Amino acid sequence: MTEETAPLVLIVDDEPSHRRLYADTLATQGLATTTAGDAETALKVIREEQPALVVSDVRMPGASGLDLLRQARACCPTLPFLLVTAFANVREAVAALRMGAVDYLAKPVDLDELAAAAVDILGLPVKDGGTDMSAAALEGIVAESASMRAVLTDAYRVAASDATVLLTGESGTGKEVVAGFIHRQSSRREGPLVAVNCAALPESLLPSELFGHERGAFTGAVSSRLGRFREADGGTLFLDEIGDMPLDLQPSLLRAIESGRVTPVGGTGDQAVDIRLVAATHRDLAEAVADGRFRQDLYYRLNVIALELPPLRARPEDVLALAKMFLQHADTPKRLSPAASRALVRYSWPGNVRELANAMERASILSNTEVVLPEHLPPAVRQPSETAHRREEPPAAADQGVRPLEEVERDSIVHALTLTGGNRTRSAELLGISRRTLINKLKRYRLGEEPTEP
Repeated sequence: MTEETAPLVLIVDDEPSHRRLYADTLATQGLATTTAGDAETALKVIREEQPALVVSDVRMPGASGLDLLRQARACCPTLPFLLVTAFANVREAVAALRMGAVDYLAKPVDLDELAAAAVDILGLPVKDGGTDMSAAALEGIVAESASMRAVLTDAYRVAASDATVLLTGESGTGKEVVAGFIHRQSSRREGPLVAVNCAALPESLLPSELFGHERGAFTGAVSSRLGRFREADGGTLFLDEIGDMPLDLQPSLLRAIESGRVTPVGGTGDQAVDIRLVAATHRDLAEAVADGRFRQDLYYRLNVIALELPPLRARPEDVLALAKMFLQHADTPKRLSPAASRALVRYSWPGNVRELANAMERASILSNTEVVLPEHLPPAVRQPSETAHRREEPPAAADQGVRPLEEVERDSIVHALTLTGGNRTRSAELLGISRRTLINKLKRYRLGEEPTEP
C-alpha cells in the first residue's frame, strides 16, 4: 500500500496532542491521516477530501462528534465513523450507533485497539506496528517480562506526543521510573523533570508548592517562589499520588492544566506555563469519582493515556534481574547465592519493587562477603509460610493430567485467532472477552499477528 493508495483517515479532536498521537498510531498501519480541531473544519475536510474513515472525539467545544456525524450523513451517507468518548456514556454510544457510527472507543484509548479498529473497519490486514525502541532507551530499566515490556513499549510510543499520561498500579511498582522514561524519550528531554508527591505535603502547602507564591502572601513568605508548574516550564511535571490531592484544590489544578496558566498564591495575574503532565496513583480514581472524593472532570482530563504497571508478583522474570541490579549499585557489589535466588523467586513481594530494593539494601549491609545468603534476607522472604507471601510452584503438566492455566488460555487464544484468520474483534467475541483484554493478552503471551495452530 503506497502513500498514493493509502486510505485517508480524518482525525477530529480539539486537543492537538491527541490528534498527533492518533495520527502516529494509524501511520504504523500504513494509513494516511489528516486532522481537524473542530466539527466545522472536519465537515469541510469531509466534503473536499472524502476520507475513507473519520475518527472523532465526541465531546468538543461547539458542535460535538455526534453533531458532526449527523451533518456528515447528509453528504456522505456511507462514510464510516469511529467515535472516541471520555465518558463511556451508554446512551451516547447507542445514539451514535443508531446514526451510523461503526463503533466507539472509550478513553483512555488503547492505541493498539485504535489501530485494530481502524483497519478492521477499512477491511485491511493488521500490521505489526512494532517499535524502534533501542537498548539505549532502556538503559537502567529492568524489563525481562512481557508485561513490563508492553508497558514500556506503549510509554515509548506515547512519549513522542504531549498527551497527558496517567500511570496506575500498586504502590512500589515503579511509576516514577516510567515517568522518567517518558520524559527522556520525549522532545522535552532537555527540559526539566519536576516531581511532586501530592501525598507527602500538608494540604495548606500544596497551592504554594504547585503554583508558587508572592512575597508576603502569607506568614513566613519572606520571598517569592516559582512553584512546581513554572519550574517545569519547557519540560515534564510529574504529579505522584494524584489520588491523594485534596478535593478543594482540584479545581485549581484542573484550571491550570486546561488553560496552561497558573496564578501564584497572593498574585493578581496569571502566568503561562508550557508543560507535559504525567500523573500517577495507586488508588482507583474511578471509584474515588463515584464516592465524591475526586472530581470527574479532572479525572477525564488526566485519563487521556492510561498505563497500568503490573505488580512484581505478576512478572517473576524480573525479580532476579532487579535484585542483581540493586546489588550492583550497592557500595560494595555483591552476588546472590543459589539458595538466596530461590528464596527471592518464591516470595510474592506485596511491597513490589520498592520492597525488593529495601531487601537488597539490607542484604548488602548484613553480608560480610561478596555473596548474599538466605540468612541475609528479611525473615518473611527467607522463611516463606503457607500464606500469601509464598508463591506456590505450578504443578507439573503430567500431574493428574492437569495443564497450567496460562498454557490453556494461550492455546485458546491461538485457536480463536486461527478460526477468525487473525481478526482480533471476532476472536475476542469467540473468547467472550473485550477486544482491549485480548490485546493485553496478546502482548502478555508475545503472540504475533499471524495465527498459528495450537
